[in-house]
Amino acid sequence: MRPSIVILATLALSQTACFSLYVPGVRQGNLVTTETIKEVKIGMTRNQVRFVLGTPLISDPFHKDRWDYYYRFKANSEKGTSIREHVIIHFEGDKVARIEQTGVPSEKTVLTDKG
Repeated sequence: MRPSIVILATLALSQTACFSLYVPGVRQGNLVTTETIKEVKIGMTRNQVRFVLGTPLISDPFHKDRWDYYYRFKANSEKGTSIREHVIIHFEGDKVARIEQTGVPSEKTVLTDKG
């Protein structure tokens, strides 16, 4: 009777190896959605921008009047969902002069993402 229990246990454990484990998606950087970037206006101060968007991921010592916000999301699924965004805030003195953005998702996209 003992050998049959060992065989059954071995078979049960070997079958669980056939199923993949859930691996959560990887989020890196500052999430800036279209809704939050609309709150940043030309003429806002650095402190106001920091309050709305958070501390920038990169503060380049060679470009003191530029803040870069990067965000990357990579889902570990078969669909291979991937979001990349880059927002650049340009300052003149202490005020926002220009805003550049690429690949910024809407808040709805981020909330419905299964990552």
